[in-house]
Amino acid sequence: MFTFPISGVETWWWLPALLAFVISSLTSTGGVSGAFLLLPFQVSFLGFTGPAVSSTNLVYNIVATPGGVYRYFREGRMVWPLALAITIGTLPGLAIGAVIRVVWLGDPTKFKFFVGLVLLYLGGRLLFDVMKRGSLKSRSASRGIVQNKNFRPFAIEYDYDGNSYKIPALWIYSLTFTVGIIGGAYGIGGGAIIAPFLVAVFGLPVYTVAGPALFGTFISSVAGVAIYYFLVPVFVPSQEPINPDWLLGLSFGVGGLLGTYVGARLQRFMPARVIKLILMLGIMYISVRYIIGFF
Repeated sequence: MFTFPISGVETWWWLPALLAFVISSLTSTGGVSGAFLLLPFQVSFLGFTGPAVSSTNLVYNIVATPGGVYRYFREGRMVWPLALAITIGTLPGLAIGAVIRVVWLGDPTKFKFFVGLVLLYLGGRLLFDVMKRGSLKSRSASRGIVQNKNFRPFAIEYDYDGNSYKIPALWIYSLTFTVGIIGGAYGIGGGAIIAPFLVAVFGLPVYTVAGPALFGTFISSVAGVAIYYFLVPVFVPSQEPINPDWLLGLSFGVGGLLGTYVGARLQRFMPARVIKLILMLGIMYISVRYIIGFF
């Protein structure tokens, strides 16, 4: 057994990396790093409940997401204008979310309830996607690449697989600002919330959403760690540790780095339905458990 110095977590040294690899291999196929599942594991199984668990989770994202971003870029499925819009919208909300985490969600019971609500939304989105007409058909991904990428102040346009897509940029900014607040408090970059929304509401293909969502997660996580490390301790003093447990975050991150690369590589060939069902069941179980525990 190994004890991580800042958090005091005691576990096998190899467990964080292995768990992160398995989770991120599945979730990165949809543009999600897996941080939203790693945080409940740290809270419930490792007993890491203070504000530092959120910043530690962001460290995981910093290390884990570049593997998937690189793979999507190499395969020509990175919509850079969309990635830029996600990043611009998310960053302002992060500081607000970090303050909320320290001031109002310092109590583990309240934080678990907040986590339960976020997971309930994510699980509901997955359930909706699984039950949509045509979702029972297993299809391998298209082999197209993103073309004709245009970014204007009020619209994002690109072509993929013979189809044209246009998204109102102001909607993206509004959505990602709200996601930044949630992600800053939870300790996730926001891809887990952004990606399903872009697919379900705007009708974008998941094969073009995954890369920008991971890229936005990476940039917002870098900013989030800086906010927790430098700004929050100055303006919102806390008796509990706020700075991340770097060693624990890096341990998760190494497994996540390999996992996001593998997931991005496999996305073309994997039917999404089984993965969504597995994730949905796990998410719903944790969500219901945390919400019921609050009452």
